[in-house]
Amino acid sequence: MKVDIDTSDKLYADAWLGFKGTDWKNEINVRDFIQHNYTPYEGDESFLAEATPATTELWEKVMEGIRIENATHAPLDFDTNIATTITAHDEGYIDQPLEKIVGLQTDAPLKRALHPFGGINMIEVHSTRMVVKWIANLNTSLPICVKPITRGVFDVYSPDMLRWP
Repeated sequence: MKVDIDTSDKLYADAWLGFKGTDWKNEINVRDFIQHNYTPYEGDESFLAEATPATTELWEKVMEGIRIENATHAPLDFDTNIATTITAHDEGYIDQPLEKIVGLQTDAPLKRALHPFGGINMIEVHSTRMVVKWIANLNTSLPICVKPITRGVFDVYSPDMLRWP
């Protein structure tokens, strides 16, 4: 099978039309792009529409969970089985028929995904029963695949550096 891919400069020739500045066109320079192309909005909120009935209903459902979390000072739920990534969980919904956008980070509202790559020790310090269960599940498999950041840092130190007073 033959695949033709247009790699010419013409493909993107019009991509920057209407944008000002030059540095960002030749190098990675976000500051230059923003300074030349950003215009602050100084109006008020009058351009915003009222919340739709679906949005109001969805927000109330989320607030029920938030009220419980505020009263108990604890998250409603943790995923104790998955070391999360951006694709680790199925799409989540608050109330699917009311929703226009799929956007929950886990498969249920207010369910916390635990990020082992952010530091298992930090998670253990803030442990709850659910986190302890998660740590037990994860500690059996994650160290095989991933080196903790502290171990990685110390691995680059020379023996002399490690002996330093």
